[in-house]
Amino acid sequence: MEEAWLRDPRAGWQVRFHKDQRTWGRETWVFVDTGKAMPDHLPLLKERYHLRRADARVLWEGLMAKGWLKTRPAWGVYAEP
Repeated sequence: MEEAWLRDPRAGWQVRFHKDQRTWGRETWVFVDTGKAMPDHLPLLKERYHLRRADARVLWEGLMAKGWLKTRPAWGVYAEP
């Protein structure tokens, strides 16, 4: 997993899951950023977690169970201009 995104359809918050490139070997860590894309402004970044990949997967599945949806990147290098 290089990068994956979820969006809360009710509140508009987005979560970006992306691999910590500094981790390697058996234990992979993932950054989880929560924020909102802001039209004509930089994104509003609310919080960042640093989780083991297995814990990030549990968070992903929990958000999906609550109705969050997969979405395209909202900020960062993969976001469309």
